[in-house]
Amino acid sequence: MSDFTGLKVAVTGAASGIGAAQAASFAQAGADVLAVDQALVTAAGLQRLQADITDPTTAATIADFAPDIVCNTAGILDGYRTVQETSLAAWAQIIAVDLTSQFQVVKAVLPGMLAKGHGVFVNMSSIAGLVGGGGGVAYTAAKHAVIGMTKQLDLDYAAQGIRANAIAPGAIDTPMNAADFAGDGHMAQWVADQTPAKRWAKPEEVAALTLFLASPAADYIHGAVVPIDGGWLEK
Repeated sequence: MSDFTGLKVAVTGAASGIGAAQAASFAQAGADVLAVDQALVTAAGLQRLQADITDPTTAATIADFAPDIVCNTAGILDGYRTVQETSLAAWAQIIAVDLTSQFQVVKAVLPGMLAKGHGVFVNMSSIAGLVGGGGGVAYTAAKHAVIGMTKQLDLDYAAQGIRANAIAPGAIDTPMNAADFAGDGHMAQWVADQTPAKRWAKPEEVAALTLFLASPAADYIHGAVVPIDGGWLEK
């Protein structure tokens, strides 16, 4: 694990799942961590901001923290709904949480990073950002757009010391996927069976990848999308 002592890291969606694992891992590596979530973050050793990630004032507060590294992890699912099953309000909510919130945080934080000549963004996409079937129409559209935003962000600012990469998780055992484990867990077992690695990943595995992408060891990795999916996309 890299040493992040003296660096400031902001993590959205930090109350549970991947975001919680990221926040804890960065804190263990010595970083000063701002954990942002609409729910209460209960983990010790973190600065906490309980706020709606879609509110532009939340992005402004994150910018005031002056992070060196931002993990745009907050997100919600759309229940695998098709176009006909998706209302305009539901579409707008998914886009607001899964895409626009990331844009708002990037836009607010970027000037401070540019002034320092260095900054790292690790944006959370999904295998649904690379293929169909990982979510419904709104979630899939949002996660594809996160990848596009990440690539353009890095292209525009790489020469000024900014690095932006995206992570594309597959089956990760988090509260957001609790529905798959409901009842007899048939859906969770089906997902595991369909995954070449034959298991779900733990959030800590995504956190470990995040720390690598945020570290100096990944300094030449720019605008990349890194799947962590147990081989799902190989099928």
